[in-house]
Amino acid sequence: MLRCCIDGRRAAILIVTAAVCATLPPAEAAVPFQKQTYTYKQVGDLEIKADVYRTEAGGPRPVVVWIHGGALIMGHREGLSQRLRDAFLAKDYRFVSIDYRLAPESKLPAVIEDVEDAFKWIRAKGPDLFGADPERIAVCGGSAGGYLTLATGFRVEPRPTVLVSLWGYGDLVGDWYSTPSPHARHHQSKLSREEAFAQVSGPPLSDSRERKGDGGAFYQYCRQQGSWPKEVSGWDPHAERNKFVPFMPVENVTPQYPPTLLIHGEKDTDVPYEQSVMMAAALKRNGVEHRLISIPGAEHGLPDGDPQLVNDAYEAAVEFVVTHLERE
Repeated sequence: MLRCCIDGRRAAILIVTAAVCATLPPAEAAVPFQKQTYTYKQVGDLEIKADVYRTEAGGPRPVVVWIHGGALIMGHREGLSQRLRDAFLAKDYRFVSIDYRLAPESKLPAVIEDVEDAFKWIRAKGPDLFGADPERIAVCGGSAGGYLTLATGFRVEPRPTVLVSLWGYGDLVGDWYSTPSPHARHHQSKLSREEAFAQVSGPPLSDSRERKGDGGAFYQYCRQQGSWPKEVSGWDPHAERNKFVPFMPVENVTPQYPPTLLIHGEKDTDVPYEQSVMMAAALKRNGVEHRLISIPGAEHGLPDGDPQLVNDAYEAAVEFVVTHLERE
């Protein structure tokens, strides 16, 4: 059974302060804000949740939706960019971080369906629940969250106002994902097929903290085998490529696609830098406003990027979003 949660008023309000995200530069300052957790959707017994961060400013206010990464296998709504959150809260925007069903217990179409339903919930219930302006919605996300951010540009209707993809991707079937990875980062654990699938043998979930097994080890197995596309979708990327097309941003850019900012490290060994280059080329071909910010020498998440360049990239991301959300 599937139903949408229409009140979502069960979670307590919590006053929180800024902290430093392990892989992102810290925000310079934080403003007091409230955090409230809502169930935006229920599938059977599984509650799928969103955290809403807001200041005391009255609505309607623009909304920035954060979509976490983790290869669609790992992660949860608390894995967010605190720097971006605090920057947008300082402008009295609403900041909404969503969960979604995780693979491989759930497959790719269900993941995308959850993301689509999150935006329906924000637009339908956000104005009353937390003072959202349903006409001004930005989307940001990192890695697989960057992929899902790019997917909202053609899967969500009405389309979001503006997108920011951090080291994300628009392709699901390329060699980088569908053939064995040579990179050391994907060979830190060694499991047999039986051991790997034992890690993800439980019921559907939308928060990897609730998984009894090790989703990270399963991801390592997928990258070693080149089997990630098949395990998250159920389709063979070599024999059934067409089934992936409706879910691939790089294949679905049109002139109606939202303005998009891409940030990517040039030495990324988890999501190749070329993924953002390909997406930028598709945007250019279709006349879509976009910008690609490249960080020389930086790995996945930019932990070793030049601090000034990384800082400038985040400032550019905030400016890009604000420019479009405030545009008359």
